[in-house]
Amino acid sequence: MRRLLSWVKSNPRGRSPAGLRLFLAFVALLPWLSPSVLSAASFTAALDRSTMTLGESVTLSLTFTGGQPQTPPTPPAIASLQIDYLGPSSQFTVINGQVSSTVTHNYTVTPRQAGDYTIPSLTAEVGGGKLHTEPLSLKVLKSGAPPPEAISSGSQLAFVKLALPKKQLYFGELTTAELQLYLRSEVRGIDQFQLAAFPAEGFNVGKLVQGNRRQAQIANSVYTVIPLLTTLKAVKTGPLSIGPVTVSVVLEVASANRRRGGFNPFEDWPGFSGFGSAEQKQLSLATDQETVQVLPLPGQNVPPDFNGAVGSFTMTASAGPTNLTAGDPITLHVRISGRGALDSVALPDQSGWRDFKTYPATTKVETTDTLGLQGTKTFEQVVVPQSPDIKALPAVSFSFFDPEQKSYRTLTQPAMPLVVRPAGAAPAPTVAAAARSGTDNPPPTPDIVHIKPRLGAVAQIAPPLVQQSWFLALQAVPVLAWLSAAVWRRRVDQFANNPRLRRRRQVAQLIRHGLLELHQQAAANNSDDFFATLVRLLQEQLGERLDLPASAITEAIIEEHLRPRGMPEATLASVRELFQTCNLARYAPIRTSQELAAIIPKFEAALHELQELKL
Repeated sequence: MRRLLSWVKSNPRGRSPAGLRLFLAFVALLPWLSPSVLSAASFTAALDRSTMTLGESVTLSLTFTGGQPQTPPTPPAIASLQIDYLGPSSQFTVINGQVSSTVTHNYTVTPRQAGDYTIPSLTAEVGGGKLHTEPLSLKVLKSGAPPPEAISSGSQLAFVKLALPKKQLYFGELTTAELQLYLRSEVRGIDQFQLAAFPAEGFNVGKLVQGNRRQAQIANSVYTVIPLLTTLKAVKTGPLSIGPVTVSVVLEVASANRRRGGFNPFEDWPGFSGFGSAEQKQLSLATDQETVQVLPLPGQNVPPDFNGAVGSFTMTASAGPTNLTAGDPITLHVRISGRGALDSVALPDQSGWRDFKTYPATTKVETTDTLGLQGTKTFEQVVVPQSPDIKALPAVSFSFFDPEQKSYRTLTQPAMPLVVRPAGAAPAPTVAAAARSGTDNPPPTPDIVHIKPRLGAVAQIAPPLVQQSWFLALQAVPVLAWLSAAVWRRRVDQFANNPRLRRRRQVAQLIRHGLLELHQQAAANNSDDFFATLVRLLQEQLGERLDLPASAITEAIIEEHLRPRGMPEATLASVRELFQTCNLARYAPIRTSQELAAIIPKFEAALHELQELKL
């Protein structure tokens, strides 16, 4: 400090206004640089809660005070726990001249199984020293379905059920399962849906497919039922458990906070929740556990060619050609149609094909439903008869177990007649020649034969190409092509360097396609999609004219931007009317196609007025 004061006195630059300001700023920072201000570094770990339900997530926070590591710490891998890094957050506080900085690294922890978990002590290197945290305990409880009385009373905002059409199956049988999501009437939408767990030991579970929504009334509450369908294939025998199936869902529900005072048609009218009156709720839902008895296939009367197919099937077969030579190929088509696990259906070995050379069959599966329960599997196989003594293509058989009839069945296609000719080399054709007498002398063969004894007509040679006008005109084609390419390139560069022009063209194309969609949606009486398209097109056109993002365009743009720019009142009224019509349509949907079609000319007139204005 003394050296600094002596430097200020002895150095003329230090006594200048700039030097004095630098000196005062340094003096002001001295209290912050004193050792008493700097606190010792610390490292702590915490969970936002220590007990949770399977299907939920908790937040792990690693907090550094007084320093931070160069790289975020990495928690160790823990079985059945998924830990994902979210990001850091920083905080600086000043209390009585004391400065403290805090950096927190956040992680999401998602368990895959219920049980007790321990997150071990973590180590981080800060300022050349190593800091450690205390171990953390996490208890994960099993998810459970709400009690039946809570469901029957209609008091649950949302719940899930697992519906199984059959509780008794056979080994290898394919069935369906329906996961039903019930949402009470005040639920406005689903923001997130995640299947947390679908325990089904002893089953192969297919993909989830959403079915048609329906309405259900429980007590005095009306629920929307969203079915999710999947397939289950039994691969193990005995009593098997399915569930509890757990899902995590974020719902948008009507807020309980209402404006107080007079009547508000957007909040107090039955069935409306109003703008900004929705809140999100995250729920973890679970079904009851279901038990399915899987029976082994009967051991009596098993067909010799049975290879594990379970279901209900029919079979057709065709082959061609049927008139051929030994060694020529025959293509056999076998089609197996019905309900069951078509992917695992295979043709058994046919015992009557000893006189044929066979090749591996190719298969193709065509399903007729979204779950793949029903369809047709086609086998295409090439066989070659080896002997002309073969008179027929052997019969084709296929055996399966029918769980509905609880018995084995064998399908057989009869033998198909064949005409097989023996293969052999074709005899060479005999050429008959006229007999000649031994006394006849052949004429002498000439040594030299004239190729062209006559020269033919003499024609005048045409002038060279360089002297012909059409050839000279042809030389201008490359020049014209180069000039066209240069003009085209210049237009492309102009278009690339002018974002306003590029956006104007994109919006014009979007408007053309959008008007076609509006007419189609009006004809189909699709009110929701109609007004969603109308708002989107209006935002795109106004955003292009005002050079603003389309997502920022609302009704407030009329007073904030259009009126200050001198837009005519008639145009402002047209735009305002369109915005208000779209807003009101959310709460009082238009029901007829004529009413929807009547809005399109008003919209086209407003677009024309906006496009003509110079904003």
